[in-house]
Amino acid sequence: MMGQTGVDVPGGTMNEQRIAIITDSGTDTGATFCRKHDVRVLPLRINYSNGDTYRSGVDIDSHEVIRRFGEEVPTTSLPSPDEILETLRQAKRDGYERAVIITIASALSATNQTAQLMAEQMDDFPCLVFDTRNIGMVAGMVVMRAVEYVEGGVPFEGLEGRLREDARRTSIFFAVKSLDYLYKGGRISAAIYRVGSVLNIKPVLTCDENGAYVIAKKAHGWDRALGTLVRSVALKANRFTHVRLAICCTEVTRHMREELERRIRKAVNAHIDCLLYHDLKPDLIVHTGPDLVGMGVQGL
Repeated sequence: MMGQTGVDVPGGTMNEQRIAIITDSGTDTGATFCRKHDVRVLPLRINYSNGDTYRSGVDIDSHEVIRRFGEEVPTTSLPSPDEILETLRQAKRDGYERAVIITIASALSATNQTAQLMAEQMDDFPCLVFDTRNIGMVAGMVVMRAVEYVEGGVPFEGLEGRLREDARRTSIFFAVKSLDYLYKGGRISAAIYRVGSVLNIKPVLTCDENGAYVIAKKAHGWDRALGTLVRSVALKANRFTHVRLAICCTEVTRHMREELERRIRKAVNAHIDCLLYHDLKPDLIVHTGPDLVGMGVQGL
């Protein structure tokens, strides 16, 4: 597809500033949005013990990961340094002059640190590597803001400060029926795991200021956890006059989406500029299991 500058850009239209937007699949940025705005996605890897390795969302989908849970819970790994470097080089070949690389929390993945190292190898191609300190759909909200800024003419030098403020105004809350996947994958501490292992307590989790998973609230039972989830999002949303919301489910919990939307619209007083729907990406479902329900909020 021909970009506005006349340079051939795969999948989308180059912005006038020629700033490439690159992210990893863990930010769960919508595929249609990425195609339209030429956001380039580095897929995380899903690895099985027999040596099979898949690119998340490219070679394997969430349905297949869930189907194979009965046989094995795979591991995940970050994009290779060579893949990150080649993505940057390709962006430069395509006519971009600078890049913003937006990643999931460095507390949860080494993608950010690796991207920093690869960006330093790019001569005459300035790169901003930004840590959202979050994950999934809400990290994707930060990607969306980056696109809005770049296409709106915000200069490259002004992007980091704005994105840092957006990340501060963006929160995720989620609940799972079993903490086994998060614990075995090293995403939560033994202390959090113990809380969810007694008396049917279902913690609602969020990311702290560094991006690590922490308990936001505790609820007794799954139904109460969902109510607590909605109230947590509404409490955050009602601090702002305008918000962007998101609901994330899996194929197992997708039937709850309509009810969650009804409840969150009733609870939020702020103007909802948009409400996004996400199905959990394969690389994220590996660590959460099939029974996740998540909600995100971004103050605008």
